[in-house]
Amino acid sequence: MKRIFGIFKVKAEERWAAFLMLVYVVLLNSLVVYKYLDRFSQLTTDYHKVFVGTFHISGFDPLSYEVVSDWDTAYNIYRHPLLAFFMFIPNQINQGLMLLTGRNCAPFVVAALLVFCGFYSFLFLYRLLREVIVLPRFDSLLLSAMLFSFAYVMVSVSVPDHFALSMFMLLLTLYVAGKKMKRKIRFTKWQTLLFFLLTAGISLNNGIKVFMANAFTNGRRFWHPANLLLAIVLPSALLWGLARLEWNHYERPSFEARQQAKATKAAREHAQLARVFRDTTRLKDSMAIESAIKQLIKKKAYAKYLADHKQPWNAHKGQPIAKGEFSQWTDITTPRLPSVVENLFGESIQLHQDHLLQDTLRERPLIVTYRYVFNYIVEGLVVLLFLCGIWCGRHARLMWLALSFWAFDMLIHVVLGFGLNEVYIMGAHWLCTLPIIMAYFFKTLMRHLALLHLVRIVTLALTGFLLAWNLMLYAGYLVG
Repeated sequence: MKRIFGIFKVKAEERWAAFLMLVYVVLLNSLVVYKYLDRFSQLTTDYHKVFVGTFHISGFDPLSYEVVSDWDTAYNIYRHPLLAFFMFIPNQINQGLMLLTGRNCAPFVVAALLVFCGFYSFLFLYRLLREVIVLPRFDSLLLSAMLFSFAYVMVSVSVPDHFALSMFMLLLTLYVAGKKMKRKIRFTKWQTLLFFLLTAGISLNNGIKVFMANAFTNGRRFWHPANLLLAIVLPSALLWGLARLEWNHYERPSFEARQQAKATKAAREHAQLARVFRDTTRLKDSMAIESAIKQLIKKKAYAKYLADHKQPWNAHKGQPIAKGEFSQWTDITTPRLPSVVENLFGESIQLHQDHLLQDTLRERPLIVTYRYVFNYIVEGLVVLLFLCGIWCGRHARLMWLALSFWAFDMLIHVVLGFGLNEVYIMGAHWLCTLPIIMAYFFKTLMRHLALLHLVRIVTLALTGFLLAWNLMLYAGYLVG
């Protein structure tokens, strides 16, 4: 147990950087708490209405506030199968604080969790760069700082959604896998099971990355029947079974009640419409009256259909491949190239001034362009460092593992279109791999000091600019 928790001990050479990062994430969370504290600290009987109706930072959902205030499986169970249960202890802490203070302390409890995840995400990335890739201390700190200058890392570690938790687990997975690769030892079955349940329990799609870590670390032994059965099939079946049980026990009764309520409401509206029509029509034939009522109901339903499809929450979500349980999350109509330029490598890394932190499903246009050319230059330099890192690290297994994490997200977001209309809010899932891949460019340049110094200057300038640009806009949004 001491060995497991020893990973959270701050080492001597990390202390000053760790202290600055702690101040940074505390500051960000303090601004978010400050913005909503007067409304969110009130006790109420309908926390969902208060939080969802009030919280507006990009497309992030404040469901963690709701679950920590009044425990429920508010998250989408198939996308976040165990997240509500992971929030049970924070919920109990908040219940105690409610009794002591008479106020809802969910914003503070969630902020503490986000500070923890942001703080250790920085440390795990720094250690991976320093201990596994073996970069100099300055370069390790520079690339670690660069990650936290990215817009939607900055936002993710301070909003009550699951992305900071996911980034924490993904960086921990990469760090542990990297250490094992360096020492040439295997990712054990019980470790894979534990990491999968934690990572996929927070966000199901990220569980695949734990299996990738097992495959890259274990090599051919990944295909051994015992590993496939106990480390891959068993945890997958276990998590799927738990998700189905959770849906049947918690969500199905609520879902059926909502469907029944909709049907009852529709029947009541149709009956009222029919009654008004009968009272005002000049028709005498009963069959003609019933036929006219049916046509009137269809006409009203079609008008509502047209009106709904003009709303941003519908117009911006794109057309799915099919209407199945999971295929409905895909998107084949959102334009790919503008989304990659303006949202994937754009908004994720540097905020747009126009429509700042608005929600695509409410009022933000699908594609927003930058006002200035230099923003595209910054984006191009970040992409260039990323591509150089891929080339320089092409012989490194850890680089390919990190790249596979990134490529998997590109598959589900860009190719299949899952969440493509607001892909930047998922940025913390894949932005954390960029500094790791860039690190191989720095490592290669250690043999060419003049060029290394130039790249360091460029990276330092990029980091300083992104930090100032994003922090200015984000802080201005929160205090404005």
